[in-house]
Amino acid sequence: MSLLLHIYLLLTSLIQIKKHCLINSVDSCVDEALCGLVRASGGLALLRGHRVVLRSDPSNLRGKVALLSGGGSGHEPAHGGYVGAGMLSAAVAGGVFASPPPASILAAVLALHDAGASGVLLIVKNYTGDRLNFGLAAEQARNHGVAVDMVIVADDCAFDQPSKAGRRGLCGTVLIHKLAGALAEEGRSLDQIVSKMTEVLKGIGTLGVSLSPCSVPGCRPSFDLPPGDMELGLGIHGEPGIKRSKVASADEVVKAMLDHMTNPASQSHLPLTTGDTVVLCVNNLGALSCLEMAVVTRAAINSLENRGVAVARTMSGSFMTSLEMAGVSLTLMKADPETLRLFDTKTGAPAWPNLSAASVSGRDYVTDPPTSSTPPQDSKHAEGPLSPIMRKALEKICSTLLEKQEELNSLDRAAGDGDCGNTHAQAARAVREWLQGHAVPGRPGEMLSALAGLVQEKMGGSSGALYSLFLTAAAGHMTDGRSDAAAWAGAVHAGTQAMSRYGGMLDALSPAVDELMSLRAAPPADHMAVLQAAVQKAASGAEATRSLTARAGRASYIAAERVTQPDPGAVAVAAIFRAVLETLQEQE
Repeated sequence: MSLLLHIYLLLTSLIQIKKHCLINSVDSCVDEALCGLVRASGGLALLRGHRVVLRSDPSNLRGKVALLSGGGSGHEPAHGGYVGAGMLSAAVAGGVFASPPPASILAAVLALHDAGASGVLLIVKNYTGDRLNFGLAAEQARNHGVAVDMVIVADDCAFDQPSKAGRRGLCGTVLIHKLAGALAEEGRSLDQIVSKMTEVLKGIGTLGVSLSPCSVPGCRPSFDLPPGDMELGLGIHGEPGIKRSKVASADEVVKAMLDHMTNPASQSHLPLTTGDTVVLCVNNLGALSCLEMAVVTRAAINSLENRGVAVARTMSGSFMTSLEMAGVSLTLMKADPETLRLFDTKTGAPAWPNLSAASVSGRDYVTDPPTSSTPPQDSKHAEGPLSPIMRKALEKICSTLLEKQEELNSLDRAAGDGDCGNTHAQAARAVREWLQGHAVPGRPGEMLSALAGLVQEKMGGSSGALYSLFLTAAAGHMTDGRSDAAAWAGAVHAGTQAMSRYGGMLDALSPAVDELMSLRAAPPADHMAVLQAAVQKAASGAEATRSLTARAGRASYIAAERVTQPDPGAVAVAAIFRAVLETLQEQE
């Protein structure tokens, strides 16, 4: 490889920056973000010339202790989102992942002092830059005659033997904002608040896990993490953690996190025993979906309860992020009635969630549906002469849909959410399971009715509704016990009419049903030929959907020129018709 190529590759790696960052410029993003926060929140104001967010009602601070916190940007909503009555009085921001300058911290302290605050409490995360800059500002403020004190939050449970710098400050800081803010709002003295927070901090622990790095705007990712790997115990700036492993299930990851946080062999562990009560904070580090967060929250509550720990309150969401990092941190705060009282007090801070004051553990969280809405339980159906052939047809349909799962998903990705094969496979597995434990009713109407209920419950989505509509209407057409070819044709026709009434797409089904209706007049010797023609028309109808404009479903929102594949639902219907035909041919 030539020297020039080596240099080119090196330079390329050095200048690689984060893509798809929705900002105006790297230099202005922090100031514009603070402006956006304040413009959207009537209770906030900016301190001119500084990256400081203040309460817009400074007169209400008179005679009370004011709370000031802050740190580098990139952790939003921390800390500006926690400014408001009952929480912070002000927050000072540095650049992305950079400690704020002492001059801005001092300006914020003096602004709070000038508003009539009896003292100022600095709530500082345990990072060297934050301690130095807030410490310097505190000394300067004392020289101005301001009563100032500082609480250092060091809640990281990652390292068995922390460095000389001590444990890092993480999301437990937000809980201190809340408790200290409640005490300040009640008029407690600076010494009283510091004493209470020092006590509470002994019972707070946090641990994070990441599935991806984050990228400071204009810079490369903060660290490299191969796809499929996760890192346990990392910091909120992308500092290294303690262990890398393959991504596991949410239950396994949460268990590993709680095991590590409470391991007595670690100097950083949170002492937690059976019978303790905690507040749980499940914090999105930036890029997890709400669905993932809910799964992790469930896992955390269950894991704690399985250890005999009562969960008094749970907050789940984005509270102290790390830009766009895909990951989550768990914070536990040991709680007594006084802690919960302070936690439950109201606040005007825009980022604090609207939480219930009801205990999480011990609450009956499942409600039974009304009896009238409960699906009827399976009743015993007698088999009949048609039961064996109907069972074989159902088994053939199930195996066909399972084989076509990925094909249908692939077709669906062109115009939908890519899960058509999954939903059909889900229905197929449900029918298979049903067949293993049930007799197939000898009366076709009863069999169709049972399938309608099964599909409605297990398949889900619009596909489940359409198939259930079809089967319900078809079953209603066969209540008289008839099972000849004409009756089956009439039942299929009734099903398609029901689908059409409620907006179902019949691209593959209509041509096949039209052909099946000729069974009413065809002699028995021609029945198989009619069915073969119907199957062919179903396949042709499915293929013809390449050139049709969707009128329903997600594909209806996509430009027609972008949809060039056949409709996956129509392909599935054609496959079902063919499976029935092949079953009947095998019986001849």
